[in-house]
Amino acid sequence: MRFQRRITDWRDERGFGFITPDGGSDRVFFHIKSLARLSRRPVLNDRVLYTLQKDGKGRSRASNVEFVRKFTSPASRRRSIGTAMVFALVFLGALGAMIVQGMLPLWIGVIYVVMSAATFGVYAKDKAAAIAGRWRTRESTLHVLGLVGGWPGGLVAQQLLRHKSSKGYFRSVFWLSVFANVCGLLWFMSPAGQELLAVLTGEHGWL
Repeated sequence: MRFQRRITDWRDERGFGFITPDGGSDRVFFHIKSLARLSRRPVLNDRVLYTLQKDGKGRSRASNVEFVRKFTSPASRRRSIGTAMVFALVFLGALGAMIVQGMLPLWIGVIYVVMSAATFGVYAKDKAAAIAGRWRTRESTLHVLGLVGGWPGGLVAQQLLRHKSSKGYFRSVFWLSVFANVCGLLWFMSPAGQELLAVLTGEHGWL
C-alpha cells in the first residue's frame, strides 16, 4: 500500500529524515537511498509517496519513496527563466554603462562577469551531485560566491537548472546576499568609495 505524507525532518548532511502522517501519528524514518528516482535532494515539507515496511528490528521505515510532483506550466517556467535572465542582464548592462562613464573601473565589471560564470558552474556541479548522490557544495559557499559578485550567474542557474529555486530559506539568504552586494557596489560609487578605488588602482601612488 502506498502512502502520501510530508517530510517533517530532513538532515541533508547525514542523508536521512522522517515522514509524518497528516494526522500526527508516529513519524516514519527514511534514507536518501530509499528514493526511487533521485532527481534532487529532499527538502523540508516535501510531499512524498512511499511504501511502509519493517527493518530487521521491527521498526517502521519508508521505502520506494517518490516526490509528489508539483505541476508547473511550461509558460510559467519560461517566464521565470526569462525574468531571471532579464534581471541579470539589466544589472550587468547598467554596470557596463557605469564603467563606460568612468564611474567604476573596468576590473569591477570583469569580477562580476567571471564570478557569475564561475557561480553558474558551481550550481551546475552541485545539481549534478544532487542527482548522483555525490558530495554536495555547501550552501554557504553558494552564498559567498553570490555575495562577491556571482549572484547574476546564480540567479540564472536557479531558474535554468531548477536548482535551489524552491527552497525558501536558501532563496531568502540569497536575496540578502544580493542586497548586500548591491549596497557595497553603491558604496564604491560614493566619495569615500571613489577615494578607496583611487588608492587601490594606484592613482595616489600607493600601488
